[in-house]
Amino acid sequence: MRVIAGQYRSRPLKTLPGLDIRPSSDRLRETLFNILTAGDPSGIAGKTFFDLYAGTGAVGIEALSRGAASVYFLESSKKASDLILRNLQSLGINSGFEILRGEVQSGLRLLDRRAVVGDIFFLDPPYRMTSEYRTAMEILAASNLMQNESIVVAEHEKKFDPGEQAGGMVRFRTVKQGDTALSFYRKA
Repeated sequence: MRVIAGQYRSRPLKTLPGLDIRPSSDRLRETLFNILTAGDPSGIAGKTFFDLYAGTGAVGIEALSRGAASVYFLESSKKASDLILRNLQSLGINSGFEILRGEVQSGLRLLDRRAVVGDIFFLDPPYRMTSEYRTAMEILAASNLMQNESIVVAEHEKKFDPGEQAGGMVRFRTVKQGDTALSFYRKA
């Protein structure tokens, strides 16, 4: 696993063994960021990015590599949170991020109370935790974390559909790649 593009291009990232830590593939991350930056010359530069159920932190690190102003990594596992920090340190990234260890729902509520506003929210819970998609999107839609132009991207198994609408958000695009899919949402 490696960083695809930007300042840290081709640099390796570490992962943990096990089924719950399922890093987004290099190819899928490349597709994700190609879509997020299509038609926007500034790409994600200067934007606030949320990596929810962050695992290895690969998606959020990719955002930092491509110029995101800040990234919030939310992860419940101590081992995974420690791994995110190690991956950031291995790249020499010392600022522009915050790692919140705990349940994603409580992390989102904390950031909402702190008046943090995000541009892009990447949602990738362990595939077996299908209810997490709707729960996280409902919290996001009911919070002040999102602006009207904010985007939520859900990575999920191709055979699972998180829904056309979820928590006051409407899906506007789906991209399938192998056994995985990305669903893109905005506020209705």
